[in-house]
Amino acid sequence: MPTLTSKAKDFATELTSHNVIEKDLGAEEEISDEHVDNNLAVRKMLQERGVRPEQLPPEEDVKKVQRKLNVDAKKVPDNVRKSGNKRRK
Repeated sequence: MPTLTSKAKDFATELTSHNVIEKDLGAEEEISDEHVDNNLAVRKMLQERGVRPEQLPPEEDVKKVQRKLNVDAKKVPDNVRKSGNKRRK
């Protein structure tokens, strides 16, 4: 999930948390409706700013990143790798 989408969802969730307290929401249906409303409002704001979440490019897959790190680690000379693992006194 792109960072922007993740942050937008976080923001909508934080709005819900805030409003549960501020509006003294207690019933599950009230909280659910509040959450849906906040997600719709955040999506509307993104669209008004020209951002379409479904058109954002996906973030790099975590497994791909790990493979890339493993390949890069193999390129580091052994003497450098070993010296980096020693504890400093």
